[in-house]
Amino acid sequence: MNITVNEDLKAYIDPLTSDEYEALERSLLTEGCRDALVLWNDLLVDGHNRYAICQTHGLPFQTVQSTLFKTIDDVHLWMIDQHLGRRSVSDFQRGVLALRKRQIVAERGARIQASRTQEAGAPDASDRAEAPPWEESTSSGLAVAAQPLTSRDDLAKAARLSHSQMLLIEKIQKQAAPEVVAAVKSGDISINAAAAVSSLSTEDQVAAAAAGKDELKQAAKRVRDAKRKPRETGTESSEQATADAQDGESTGDDIKALRKRVAVLEAENATLRKQVLNLLEKRGP
Repeated sequence: MNITVNEDLKAYIDPLTSDEYEALERSLLTEGCRDALVLWNDLLVDGHNRYAICQTHGLPFQTVQSTLFKTIDDVHLWMIDQHLGRRSVSDFQRGVLALRKRQIVAERGARIQASRTQEAGAPDASDRAEAPPWEESTSSGLAVAAQPLTSRDDLAKAARLSHSQMLLIEKIQKQAAPEVVAAVKSGDISINAAAAVSSLSTEDQVAAAAAGKDELKQAAKRVRDAKRKPRETGTESSEQATADAQDGESTGDDIKALRKRVAVLEAENATLRKQVLNLLEKRGP
């Protein structure tokens, strides 16, 4: 059987981590390759990791030909939808995949519409012009495109994320340095922190990433602090507290120090109350 592996297609979805790959390898060695590899003619579409493991260990596998694909865009959209439905995909990855889907669908719709415009003189052009641009255009040979994701709410629904999460992921995609994107992909920093750091210059982002995840978290905190309106000392917004908790910036030592400070303040309050009572007793009725 001739199976072609396209490296660009293989890398289209973020690769498994070493731990995930090893877990898959153990599973295949124990249970065999139960799920068929998906092919488009001889091109491998789904199952790159399983195929590599089976080749390494001489394990048998099955294949299935998909009849859904007419273009490479069909392949990409199918791969995106498959991964959007998997629980193991991180929130950031789902957001990125939804943004890719929006771009593919928008570009395909534009191509179909342009093709219909060029065919305006054809006898049956009026019938085709009434159809939405995401439906199939058989005469032009363009395959069916999914309905466009025209709003951020559509994107959020496709990615199973909140509207605000999609806004942050879009900001990261547009502004973040590759080093910051790598950090959020690996889980070193949160989406919230990565979006904050992406507000910095590229040089500052790269420098923070080179210094490690703790510096990235501190850089994110500095950005948020700079944007916050001045407040009385000792006060903090719930939004900031939530962001710090997400970034893992509240350490065990910090919590111990806060508890100790609370205990000291309670003791001082108790002493003041006693002094007030003593004064009142001395003054009498």
